[in-house]
Amino acid sequence: MSRWPLPEAMQLALAQARAGESAGEVPIGAVVIKDGTVIAAAHNAPRALHDPTAHAEVLAIRAAAMALGNERLDGCELWVTLEPCAMCAGAISHARIARLYYAAADPKGGAVDHGARVFEHEQCLHAPEVYSGMGEAEAGALLKAFFAARR
Repeated sequence: MSRWPLPEAMQLALAQARAGESAGEVPIGAVVIKDGTVIAAAHNAPRALHDPTAHAEVLAIRAAAMALGNERLDGCELWVTLEPCAMCAGAISHARIARLYYAAADPKGGAVDHGARVFEHEQCLHAPEVYSGMGEAEAGALLKAFFAARR
């Protein structure tokens, strides 16, 4: 679908999204990278974990913090298939993620370039560099197919 090959990190995030879809979760995947190495990967799991905070980003951030033994993920990148919501954007800020890459925009629930625009607030503790659009078609197609099958 993409005109250019997707970076490996986004391919891994999309693989996580597909795994989430297979488990009956909304297909969103996230990967944390540090110095070119995958530190953590996760997909949405609020239904499986009975936890409304079990978004892919939050689970990946938690796993990365455990792997690194530090709540601050300085120098880390987060690759995610959908624009993060306000909760996830807050977690990204608190974790001090250096760069955020997201595939599909979320005009309804996103809070990075839409809605709350969390990183633009004066009260925001830390704002990552933000890059969007890589893998947008693939991530969007996964989400559309998932929700179409449920209607």
